[in-house]
Amino acid sequence: MYDRPEISGAVASYWKLIHESLADHGQSSPTTLTQDGEDVDTWLSPELCMCQTCGLPYRIWLHDKVGLVGTPDYALDDCPPGFYRSVVVVHADDQRDTLEEFRTGTLAFNSLFSQSGYAALRNHLSTDTQWPEQQTNTGSHQASIQAIASGKADIASIDAVTWRLAERYDKAAQQLRVLTYTEATPGLPYITVEHNDATLFFKAVKLAIDALSDTVRNQLGLRGLVFIDKSTYLAIPTPSDVLSRK
Repeated sequence: MYDRPEISGAVASYWKLIHESLADHGQSSPTTLTQDGEDVDTWLSPELCMCQTCGLPYRIWLHDKVGLVGTPDYALDDCPPGFYRSVVVVHADDQRDTLEEFRTGTLAFNSLFSQSGYAALRNHLSTDTQWPEQQTNTGSHQASIQAIASGKADIASIDAVTWRLAERYDKAAQQLRVLTYTEATPGLPYITVEHNDATLFFKAVKLAIDALSDTVRNQLGLRGLVFIDKSTYLAIPTPSDVLSRK
Protein backbone atom coordinates (compact mmCIF):
# COMPACT_ATOMS: atom_id res chain seq x y z
CA MET A 1 0.00 0.00 0.00
CA TYR A 2 2.96 2.35 0.50
CA ASP A 3 4.84 1.62 -2.73
CA ARG A 4 6.07 4.61 -4.71
CA PRO A 5 8.80 5.04 -7.38
CA GLU A 6 11.48 6.21 -4.95
CA ILE A 7 11.23 3.03 -2.85
CA SER A 8 10.09 0.52 -5.48
CA GLY A 9 13.47 -1.22 -5.33
CA ALA A 10 13.17 -1.60 -1.56
CA VAL A 11 9.62 -2.95 -1.92
CA ALA A 12 10.82 -5.48 -4.50
CA SER A 13 13.65 -6.57 -2.20
CA TYR A 14 11.19 -6.99 0.67
CA TRP A 15 8.85 -9.10 -1.43
CA LYS A 16 11.76 -11.25 -2.65
CA LEU A 17 12.57 -12.09 0.96
CA ILE A 18 8.92 -12.87 1.68
CA HIS A 19 8.74 -15.07 -1.44
CA GLU A 20 11.84 -16.98 -0.38
CA SER A 21 10.66 -17.29 3.21
CA LEU A 22 7.27 -18.62 2.08
CA ALA A 23 9.04 -21.17 -0.11
CA ASP A 24 11.09 -22.29 2.90
CA HIS A 25 7.76 -22.92 4.65
CA GLY A 26 6.39 -24.91 1.71
CA GLN A 27 4.11 -22.15 0.43
CA SER A 28 4.19 -21.08 -3.21
CA SER A 29 3.92 -17.40 -4.11
CA PRO A 30 4.44 -15.13 -7.15
CA THR A 31 8.00 -14.03 -7.82
CA THR A 32 6.89 -10.41 -8.31
CA LEU A 33 4.14 -8.23 -6.90
CA THR A 34 1.01 -7.34 -8.84
CA GLN A 35 0.40 -3.60 -8.56
CA ASP A 36 -2.66 -3.16 -10.77
CA GLY A 37 -6.29 -4.26 -10.52
CA GLU A 38 -9.19 -3.00 -8.45
CA ASP A 39 -8.64 -3.15 -4.70
CA VAL A 40 -11.77 -5.06 -3.67
CA ASP A 41 -11.43 -7.52 -6.55
CA THR A 42 -7.85 -8.20 -5.49
CA TRP A 43 -8.64 -8.55 -1.80
CA LEU A 44 -11.46 -11.02 -2.48
CA SER A 45 -9.81 -12.93 -5.32
CA PRO A 46 -9.75 -16.72 -4.77
CA GLU A 47 -6.25 -16.62 -6.26
CA LEU A 48 -4.92 -14.11 -3.72
CA CYS A 49 -1.61 -15.09 -2.16
CA MET A 50 -1.03 -12.13 0.16
CA CYS A 51 -1.56 -8.39 0.11
CA GLN A 52 -1.99 -5.36 2.31
CA THR A 53 -5.36 -3.72 2.87
CA CYS A 54 -6.75 -0.75 4.79
CA GLY A 55 -8.37 -1.22 8.18
CA LEU A 56 -11.72 0.24 7.13
CA PRO A 57 -12.32 -2.12 4.17
CA TYR A 58 -11.11 -4.97 6.37
CA ARG A 59 -13.80 -4.35 8.97
CA ILE A 60 -16.69 -3.60 6.62
CA TRP A 61 -16.04 -6.07 3.77
CA LEU A 62 -13.19 -8.49 4.40
CA HIS A 63 -12.93 -9.64 8.01
CA ASP A 64 -15.10 -12.74 7.54
CA LYS A 65 -13.84 -13.56 4.04
CA VAL A 66 -10.01 -13.50 4.30
CA GLY A 67 -7.29 -14.71 6.63
CA LEU A 68 -5.66 -12.07 8.85
CA VAL A 69 -1.88 -12.52 8.64
CA GLY A 70 -0.52 -9.67 10.75
CA THR A 71 0.20 -5.96 10.78
CA PRO A 72 3.55 -4.37 9.90
CA ASP A 73 4.96 -2.01 12.50
CA TYR A 74 6.28 1.24 11.00
CA ALA A 75 7.67 2.60 14.27
CA LEU A 76 5.49 5.70 14.31
CA ASP A 77 5.76 8.26 17.08
CA ASP A 78 3.09 8.07 19.80
CA CYS A 79 1.59 4.88 18.36
CA PRO A 80 1.65 1.35 19.84
CA PRO A 81 3.42 -1.29 17.71
CA GLY A 82 1.42 -1.93 14.54
CA PHE A 83 -0.80 1.11 15.04
CA TYR A 84 -0.84 4.32 13.03
CA ARG A 85 -2.67 7.63 12.98
CA SER A 86 -3.51 10.38 10.55
CA VAL A 87 -1.64 13.64 10.17
CA VAL A 88 -4.08 16.49 9.59
CA VAL A 89 -2.35 18.94 7.25
CA VAL A 90 -3.10 22.41 5.92
CA HIS A 91 -1.20 24.94 3.81
CA ALA A 92 1.75 26.47 5.60
CA ASP A 93 0.44 29.96 4.84
CA ASP A 94 -3.05 29.26 6.21
CA GLN A 95 -3.50 31.22 9.43
CA ARG A 96 -6.33 29.08 10.83
CA ASP A 97 -5.26 27.16 13.94
CA THR A 98 -8.21 24.92 14.85
CA LEU A 99 -10.24 22.27 13.07
CA GLU A 100 -13.39 24.26 13.73
CA GLU A 101 -12.07 27.11 11.60
CA PHE A 102 -11.95 24.79 8.58
CA ARG A 103 -15.72 24.24 8.72
CA THR A 104 -16.06 26.58 5.73
CA GLY A 105 -13.11 25.05 3.89
CA THR A 106 -12.62 22.16 1.48
CA LEU A 107 -11.49 18.75 2.66
CA ALA A 108 -9.38 16.69 0.25
CA PHE A 109 -9.66 12.95 0.84
CA ASN A 110 -8.25 9.96 -1.00
CA SER A 111 -11.30 7.66 -0.66
CA LEU A 112 -14.55 7.47 1.26
CA PHE A 113 -13.44 3.97 2.30
CA SER A 114 -10.08 5.06 3.70
CA GLN A 115 -9.52 4.81 7.45
CA SER A 116 -6.72 7.37 7.47
CA GLY A 117 -8.02 9.73 4.80
CA TYR A 118 -11.69 9.87 5.80
CA ALA A 119 -12.92 7.82 8.77
CA ALA A 120 -10.12 8.85 11.14
CA LEU A 121 -10.91 12.54 10.79
CA ARG A 122 -14.67 11.90 10.85
CA ASN A 123 -14.26 10.05 14.15
CA HIS A 124 -11.86 12.66 15.50
CA LEU A 125 -14.34 15.51 15.15
CA SER A 126 -16.80 15.63 18.01
CA THR A 127 -19.80 16.80 15.98
CA ASP A 128 -20.94 16.90 12.35
CA THR A 129 -21.03 20.69 12.60
CA GLN A 130 -17.21 20.66 12.59
CA TRP A 131 -17.04 18.71 9.31
CA PRO A 132 -15.83 20.83 6.35
CA GLU A 133 -18.71 22.01 4.20
CA GLN A 134 -16.98 21.08 0.94
CA GLN A 135 -15.13 17.87 0.07
CA THR A 136 -13.18 16.69 -2.94
CA ASN A 137 -12.29 13.06 -3.61
CA THR A 138 -8.74 13.17 -4.96
CA GLY A 139 -8.12 9.43 -5.32
CA SER A 140 -4.83 9.35 -3.39
CA HIS A 141 -3.05 10.87 -0.41
CA GLN A 142 -0.42 12.34 -2.72
CA ALA A 143 -3.14 14.05 -4.76
CA SER A 144 -4.68 15.44 -1.57
CA ILE A 145 -1.32 16.91 -0.57
CA GLN A 146 -0.96 18.47 -4.01
CA ALA A 147 -4.51 19.85 -3.85
CA ILE A 148 -3.68 21.78 -0.67
CA ALA A 149 -0.34 22.96 -2.00
CA SER A 150 -2.05 24.32 -5.13
CA GLY A 151 -4.91 25.96 -3.23
CA LYS A 152 -7.62 23.63 -4.54
CA ALA A 153 -8.32 22.32 -1.02
CA ASP A 154 -7.73 23.51 2.52
CA ILE A 155 -7.26 20.47 4.72
CA ALA A 156 -6.58 16.73 4.50
CA SER A 157 -6.11 13.74 6.76
CA ILE A 158 -3.03 11.80 5.65
CA ASP A 159 -1.80 8.36 6.69
CA ALA A 160 1.24 8.96 8.93
CA VAL A 161 3.43 6.52 6.98
CA THR A 162 2.45 8.19 3.70
CA TRP A 163 3.14 11.61 5.22
CA ARG A 164 6.59 10.51 6.35
CA LEU A 165 7.38 9.44 2.80
CA ALA A 166 5.84 12.61 1.36
CA GLU A 167 8.02 14.78 3.59
CA ARG A 168 11.01 12.88 2.25
CA TYR A 169 10.15 12.90 -1.46
CA ASP A 170 7.36 15.35 -2.38
CA LYS A 171 8.01 19.05 -2.90
CA ALA A 172 4.30 19.74 -2.37
CA ALA A 173 4.54 18.45 1.19
CA GLN A 174 7.06 21.18 2.00
CA GLN A 175 4.31 23.75 1.43
CA LEU A 176 2.11 22.19 4.11
CA ARG A 177 2.14 22.14 7.90
CA VAL A 178 0.70 19.78 10.49
CA LEU A 179 -2.41 21.10 12.23
CA THR A 180 -3.07 18.12 14.51
CA TYR A 181 -3.15 14.33 14.70
CA THR A 182 -5.99 11.83 15.02
CA GLU A 183 -6.10 9.01 17.53
CA ALA A 184 -4.04 5.90 16.82
CA THR A 185 -5.84 2.90 15.32
CA PRO A 186 -4.64 -0.52 14.07
CA GLY A 187 -2.46 -0.20 10.99
CA LEU A 188 -2.88 -1.63 7.50
CA PRO A 189 -2.93 -5.43 7.86
CA TYR A 190 -1.60 -8.15 5.61
CA ILE A 191 -4.25 -10.63 4.49
CA THR A 192 -4.34 -13.90 2.58
CA VAL A 193 -7.06 -15.99 0.97
CA GLU A 194 -9.22 -17.62 3.63
CA HIS A 195 -8.11 -21.21 3.06
CA ASN A 196 -4.40 -20.42 3.47
CA ASP A 197 -2.61 -20.91 6.78
CA ALA A 198 -2.37 -17.32 8.04
CA THR A 199 -0.07 -18.39 10.91
CA LEU A 200 2.42 -19.80 8.39
CA PHE A 201 2.32 -16.50 6.49
CA PHE A 202 2.93 -14.57 9.71
CA LYS A 203 6.04 -16.61 10.48
CA ALA A 204 7.36 -16.26 6.93
CA VAL A 205 6.81 -12.49 6.77
CA LYS A 206 8.33 -11.94 10.20
CA LEU A 207 11.46 -13.81 9.14
CA ALA A 208 11.61 -11.74 5.96
CA ILE A 209 11.39 -8.48 7.92
CA ASP A 210 14.11 -9.69 10.29
CA ALA A 211 16.31 -10.36 7.25
CA LEU A 212 15.96 -6.90 5.71
CA SER A 213 19.14 -4.93 5.19
CA ASP A 214 19.44 -1.72 7.18
CA THR A 215 19.15 0.28 3.95
CA VAL A 216 15.91 -1.37 2.84
CA ARG A 217 14.49 -1.31 6.37
CA ASN A 218 15.10 2.43 6.62
CA GLN A 219 13.64 3.11 3.17
CA LEU A 220 10.45 1.25 4.09
CA GLY A 221 10.38 2.45 7.68
CA LEU A 222 9.64 -1.09 8.86
CA ARG A 223 10.43 -2.25 12.40
CA GLY A 224 8.60 -5.57 12.64
CA LEU A 225 5.37 -7.51 12.38
CA VAL A 226 2.73 -7.84 15.09
CA PHE A 227 -0.58 -9.63 15.34
CA ILE A 228 -3.56 -7.42 16.14
CA ASP A 229 -6.72 -9.37 16.78
CA LYS A 230 -9.70 -9.04 14.44
CA SER A 231 -11.84 -7.75 17.29
CA THR A 232 -9.54 -4.74 17.70
CA TYR A 233 -10.11 -3.78 14.06
CA LEU A 234 -13.85 -4.32 14.32
CA ALA A 235 -14.07 -2.11 17.43
CA ILE A 236 -13.10 1.01 15.46
CA PRO A 237 -16.23 3.09 14.66
CA THR A 238 -17.24 3.40 11.03
CA PRO A 239 -18.87 6.73 10.14
CA SER A 240 -22.56 6.46 9.21
CA ASP A 241 -22.06 8.10 5.82
CA VAL A 242 -19.51 5.41 4.94
CA LEU A 243 -21.79 2.59 6.07
CA SER A 244 -24.65 4.00 4.02
CA ARG A 245 -22.59 3.73 0.85
CA LYS A 246 -20.71 0.46 1.37
